Amino acid sequence: MTAAVQAPSSTWAPLRRQAFRALWIAQLGSNIGSWMQSVGAQWTVVHQPEAATLTSIVQAASLIPVLFVSLPAGVLADVLDRRRLIGVLTAVMVVITAILAVLSARQLVPPATLITITLLLGACQALMSPAWQAIQPELVPRAELPSAAALGSLNVNIARAIGPALAGFVLALTGPAVVFGVNAVSDVLILVAVLRWRRKPAESAGPGEPLLPALRAGIRYVRYAPGVRRILLRALVFVLPASALWGLLPVVAAAQLGLGSGGYGVLLGALGLGAVGGAVVMRPLRARLGRNTMLAAATLAYAVGVFAAALLPNAVAVALLLVLGGTGWLIGLSTLNTTLQLALPGWVRARALAVYLMIFLGGQGVGALIWGLVAAGLGAAATLTISAVLLVLGAVSLVVLPIHPRTGELDRTVVMPWPEPEIGILADGEAQLDPAAGPVLVEVSYHVPPENAAEFLKVLARVGVSRQRTGARRWSAYRDLAAPDRYCEVFEVGTWAEHLRQHHERITGVDAGLYRKAAGFALEPPENRHLLATGR
Repeated sequence: MTAAVQAPSSTWAPLRRQAFRALWIAQLGSNIGSWMQSVGAQWTVVHQPEAATLTSIVQAASLIPVLFVSLPAGVLADVLDRRRLIGVLTAVMVVITAILAVLSARQLVPPATLITITLLLGACQALMSPAWQAIQPELVPRAELPSAAALGSLNVNIARAIGPALAGFVLALTGPAVVFGVNAVSDVLILVAVLRWRRKPAESAGPGEPLLPALRAGIRYVRYAPGVRRILLRALVFVLPASALWGLLPVVAAAQLGLGSGGYGVLLGALGLGAVGGAVVMRPLRARLGRNTMLAAATLAYAVGVFAAALLPNAVAVALLLVLGGTGWLIGLSTLNTTLQLALPGWVRARALAVYLMIFLGGQGVGALIWGLVAAGLGAAATLTISAVLLVLGAVSLVVLPIHPRTGELDRTVVMPWPEPEIGILADGEAQLDPAAGPVLVEVSYHVPPENAAEFLKVLARVGVSRQRTGARRWSAYRDLAAPDRYCEVFEVGTWAEHLRQHHERITGVDAGLYRKAAGFALEPPENRHLLATGR
């Protein structure tokens, strides 16, 4: 079952909404500060011995924490107030960055200290990112989500166009301490905007799900969502080779092109300028091209930028082709992010987005570290050439491993298609179950005539994936040997509370459509039984 098709909105439509606009502007200021921080941190070590390794480590240090905290962060974003979570983490980042500025002013920031503080800031950002991603559907209607995702990517890339060049100018006039101080002030903008945002009461009420079961539920959802898994695979195939450019561009600027901090900032600004252009052309491209064609074209455009950085000795030529690379980066990133946002139901959005961020940002961090080590042996030019070839191969692989065509178009609205489970009086006279009681075994039996059996079993297999995606830890289907036209699906849920969440919070329109389709092959409505484990 597909969601209602709505006309694509203008790229700029979300900015008409006050809450989105205020947070977007604040995020732009913060992102400019973050890019200034990144340039200041990398340029601090670019003239050290083993510069290729150190600059890649600094790049990786800001991203690798996502591998360890992204999943717990997604759980927190789904079970806590997202506004409050963003506010607290932003305040912590302001304090950490201010400390870095003070230490830098006193020349107390050796590479080890810089890397440690960068790790702490990366951990805070990783904790906040799933909540930030998950609030987007609260700020704009579903029809505007692709535009909101494009504007989010545009935000980062406008900052990339401005922040590095501004950082190069500030570094030339003053030093890293001022750059770090500007970043601390920029994060205050986010704090003010978040404090002024008022969420609707229904949206701020969390589901009250315990953290560990919520974490397991999120992992289970991704495991049994084929469309989501394919997006994650495409993100990994793109970002691992793409990360080489971000990690090695400082070395290319300094050693290969003979540029100073200002020139490095201009190269990063060229990538950002290309991304701004990508945001402008993406809507008409989306109207004409499919997701897979857009992703392939974007990957090839980015590969051209990487080839330029690897092979061209002229800084102007490199900058011009990096504009094309920035366009590819924006379109590729936005295509993946938008498709995933549209594919996820609200109850698990932050957790699944956390897995995506763990793969994309973590892959970027690990990739930068690996490419830095490779460059220490082969040189930056050869390493970038290898990464560009891998990008081209990744684009070609879309022929055999595309994004599934219906991903992002299925109805993910939460519904309640099941009747409430019947509970008799228990042995102790109570009619209420302990939410922690379990495991719970659910049996659903069908009376299916022989002529419907083959098609019914195909649909039932998809029903089984749905049961597991929404909470079942085991699922099986059986045929009654005494009555061959009787079939039974059996699935186990960990606790009674988890099963009630299946009933009330996790079944979407596409799941309900599968259940109705399976029931349509039967001669009468399916029969349900709930069994609770004894002796526990």
